[in-house]
Amino acid sequence: MKSWCLVKITGLGGSSLKLALIPARGGSKRISGKNIKSFCGQPIIAYSIEAALASDCFDRVIVSTDREEIAEVAREHGAEIPFMRPARFSDDHATTMDVIRHALSFYEDAGETIEAICCLYATAPFVTANDLHAGWELMAQSDASFVFSATSFPFPIQRAFYLDENERVNMFQPENLETRSQDLREAYYDAGQFYWCRAQAARDNLPIFAPHSKPLLMARERVQDIDTLEDWNFAEKLFKLQA
Repeated sequence: MKSWCLVKITGLGGSSLKLALIPARGGSKRISGKNIKSFCGQPIIAYSIEAALASDCFDRVIVSTDREEIAEVAREHGAEIPFMRPARFSDDHATTMDVIRHALSFYEDAGETIEAICCLYATAPFVTANDLHAGWELMAQSDASFVFSATSFPFPIQRAFYLDENERVNMFQPENLETRSQDLREAYYDAGQFYWCRAQAARDNLPIFAPHSKPLLMARERVQDIDTLEDWNFAEKLFKLQA
């Protein structure tokens, strides 16, 4: 571990482990084989593994998966597979916090002391080692229980509208119809890339999106959800433009 990262560790405890946890279950319904599908020339999970390894902020970089084919690809790119994720934490109802707590329990049952976990999604090719380090630094220098990636909405959410059953336009907040955009409060959303978490926050089952958390703001051009093939194709184009 590099010396600069050791300096930052002092805020969270000297010898405790810092884990990079990459959840990558199988069974994606909208994009077949999503977590190991080729993205701009290599399995998409490889980008997350490489960023975690390059950050030098972690004692372990692990992948939590229920599929051997995913585990094999993860190992090829340098990640550890200390366990296969149980089925009860691998269905559509399992949450990110369920996966974090499962990994935490695994290590603590083995006698390890975990101080912080960074849950880094397998489909986050825009994340860099510098982002992970910046997130760690923000948490280490504050009393935040979580630090997560976020970005701003490109348009005021107070002007959002929906379509009713007759496809008629209705504003969520009609009182803001005449308010100037610059007079409306800027809003942000979870970028869905990574979540630094103090181990105690996971043990206590604290919510991520609360005053005890801090966002690490990302440029909008480096944030893209990848839930559909359309998302995937757009993300590849965006990634190539930034290469």
